[in-house]
Amino acid sequence: MQALTVSIVQADLHWHDAQKSREYFANVLHALNDQTDLIVLPEMFTTGFTMDAKPYAESMDGVSVSWMKEMAAEKNTSVCGSLIIAENDKFYNRFICVDPNGQEASYDKRHLFRLADEQHHFSAGDEIISFEINGWRICPMVCYDLRFPVWSRNRNNYDLLLYVANWPSRRHYAWESLLRARAIENLSYVVGVNRTGVDGNDIPYTGGSAIIDYTGQELANLNDQTGVVSKTLDIDALEKFRNRFAFHEDADDFSIVV
Repeated sequence: MQALTVSIVQADLHWHDAQKSREYFANVLHALNDQTDLIVLPEMFTTGFTMDAKPYAESMDGVSVSWMKEMAAEKNTSVCGSLIIAENDKFYNRFICVDPNGQEASYDKRHLFRLADEQHHFSAGDEIISFEINGWRICPMVCYDLRFPVWSRNRNNYDLLLYVANWPSRRHYAWESLLRARAIENLSYVVGVNRTGVDGNDIPYTGGSAIIDYTGQELANLNDQTGVVSKTLDIDALEKFRNRFAFHEDADDFSIVV
């Protein structure tokens, strides 16, 4: 199996301005010279974390998903992040990944953030998914999902656990700690992509977008800076570690009721 190069993009998002957001990220991606397999943008990367869903929702055939497909084709890589999607008279905080051929994978955020009343504005997803790049099995999650380890439990069905987020500064320690915990407990690489700046609700964000290995060690961290960092992940090292420390074989059986 091939290695996987992941590029994470940390940015100060343009509040409620999808066009400016797309223009900003287009400039970032155009300047990216790294050969990469996957580019990861933050949660709600065109609007910031807003509860004003109706005016800013798009369809899966809308401008932002089309833009993602254009970027993926131009850079010959997969591009992912979350958007507000309207579907069947409901709104979803939807993670979307598109590959260079325009193929899509999507996941709807399961755990809606109660402190922001997200559950009153969006519908929750009920399905865990994974998709493949270079043979790597990738499981996407969105922000608040990070706090719920049962939902992300690895049953030997993914190699990379991926979180996109708008995680505030005031709970930054939890962000750092839980990313490491998810990597260690699931014997998996973990990528977490957050934002910086201050949003339209005057909530500050510290960033801390990171790439973490299966032992909980950071391979990269953007700290509080805007920018991009890329790392190549080694599947052989992961499999050797899993074979030597087969903790997953002692995991408890369980089922999730949704």
